[in-house]
Amino acid sequence: MEALAPHLEARHTIVVSSHASFGALYLARLLAARGLVLPIVAWGTTLVTGRRQGDARVAVNTVRSRIDVCTVPERFSAQGLALCERLFGKRFVARDGLLAIALSNLNPQNHMGIALANMTRMEHGESWSQGWNVTPNVGRLLEALDRERLAIADALGLEVRTIFEHFHLSFHVPVASVSAMNREMHEAGRGGTGPATADSRYVTEDVPYGLLPTVRLGEMTGREATLHRAGVDIFSALYGRDFAAENTLLAALELDTLSLAELRARAKEGYILS
Repeated sequence: MEALAPHLEARHTIVVSSHASFGALYLARLLAARGLVLPIVAWGTTLVTGRRQGDARVAVNTVRSRIDVCTVPERFSAQGLALCERLFGKRFVARDGLLAIALSNLNPQNHMGIALANMTRMEHGESWSQGWNVTPNVGRLLEALDRERLAIADALGLEVRTIFEHFHLSFHVPVASVSAMNREMHEAGRGGTGPATADSRYVTEDVPYGLLPTVRLGEMTGREATLHRAGVDIFSALYGRDFAAENTLLAALELDTLSLAELRARAKEGYILS
């Protein structure tokens, strides 16, 4: 974002796919310092899922039928939505601001459960089916993590999709338990393969930049995300790293100094030019 910001002009719209850790606010602040306000479109997830299989080959598992979206500042919402639909079709669902998008990205919580339960496979570099290894126990963990996220959204008065809706809309399987939906994905050949290295974005990106913001929002709303917090702590112990300290965005935005009302306002309007 720091590399991008100096080159943006009034004609530009930025799409963040997928958005995490209030990155749109950080970019808005960089632009405000230049006296510039642009539409910054934040997606709650990616358009496709897949895995790189070489320098010029990617296996695409699915194209998502629905993607949650918002635009900062809010007054550009119609413009941001129209651009997304023009580029990628009518698959976007407008959500109520950046706080809703912050709680719409399910990948970090899902990747936490999957990586935690399959860590030795990752370390050994195995080739393994991700969908098949979301077993009933792993599925229950993912569902419990989802209840924490939904409780925070409820405290904020926000509507976000459930984990069941996520798998149904993303992978085109009937709604059932999370484990059963993943098993059906596997049997249909859309279960994907899990990471073959411990140096995976499932941990090194999703823990500090995905789990930690949910923990912070839980603290601010009084709906403690204890399992998300445990994930940050357990992965920090596994990797011998302080993942909570690795999130540079939350520190740069000084999130700990903002009240919930101030965060709500910034999530809607970005940074006002002085």
